[in-house]
Amino acid sequence: MIPMNSSPTLSPRFTLTPSIARGLMQIEAALALVDHTPLSPAAEAELRARARVHAAHFSTFIEGNRLTLEEAGAVIADERAEISGRERDVSEVRNYWNALLRVEEWARKKKPLTEELIKRLHALVENGPRARPTPYRDGQNAIKNSATGALIYLPPEAKDVPGLMASLVQWAAEAERSGLPVPIIAGLVHFKFVTIHPYYDGNGRTARLLATFILHKGGFGLGGFFSLEEHYARDLQGYYRALTVHPHHNYYFGRSEADLTPWLEYFISTLAEVFEAVRQKAQKCAENGTPIEPEDLRRLDHRARVVLGLFAKTETITAPEPTVYRQNIGNTSAVYRQCLREERRTVSDYSEDIMIEEPAIALLASTTSYPI
Repeated sequence: MIPMNSSPTLSPRFTLTPSIARGLMQIEAALALVDHTPLSPAAEAELRARARVHAAHFSTFIEGNRLTLEEAGAVIADERAEISGRERDVSEVRNYWNALLRVEEWARKKKPLTEELIKRLHALVENGPRARPTPYRDGQNAIKNSATGALIYLPPEAKDVPGLMASLVQWAAEAERSGLPVPIIAGLVHFKFVTIHPYYDGNGRTARLLATFILHKGGFGLGGFFSLEEHYARDLQGYYRALTVHPHHNYYFGRSEADLTPWLEYFISTLAEVFEAVRQKAQKCAENGTPIEPEDLRRLDHRARVVLGLFAKTETITAPEPTVYRQNIGNTSAVYRQCLREERRTVSDYSEDIMIEEPAIALLASTTSYPI
């Protein structure tokens, strides 16, 4: 084991264990295999669109958003689509989608990780594309159990946030220059950001996007084919447990200097698992090939094609007459509007210790089928 210890205000404390080293090798192997897998432009677009929709849905779901995967795909595909009584949920999903696109753009341009970038990213997450960069919180916040009201975590005081954020950005830059593996930097920035909790709201979503930014910028974007957010949401107990690296709820009484090895082992093993799943999907796409699109599908615009990523495991989609769906869904994608119904899955919501049924995507059998 290689100890990685230094000042807790500047550098996270962790140990490079055999488990982490093994996970890093698995990540590199999956990345190389996907890079050398011949995929058609249509297959790449499908994998990328599906991953983005899942990222937007599941990251907001973790924070309490109650849109289904189907609804998230619909409001992303059609900017005019609204859901009565769920306006905030709709806005959160769209904001995350737009923030994810911006993160990918910044990564392509090799933008440095700065406090200004973080503030711009948080503004996108919380208030949309026209918002100004968000200043850090000016008061104390606290994380409580939504069901019992019990205190779960007390972040640092507002007066300490600017210095801690400056130290985090400085550490990330030094870690990059020193050659620390990119997935480790991404995982540690994710953890440190949510631990500092520099905003009143939107910290979790911003942290997950920062990790995505670092991975993409550092050459671990995997073509945009993956969604870590989905894995977290489907194992919320594991996600929250990994983030709780010290038993004390107060930042100043253990959290600031905690050994982050358990979190890193979780993050790296999760990333390796997600990358391997993408490798298998990419290989399957390459082996099966991509049929020529019918004229009806070629006419779909970009946003309409986004929803095709939701059908990655479906050989055909069918277009029946629309039944009961939602008013004011718009007309961007007739195929999408007519082809969805709900089936039930369950996802454990650890924060409330209850089981939430989450509708997922399925298809109605009907008259017209299109190969995809």
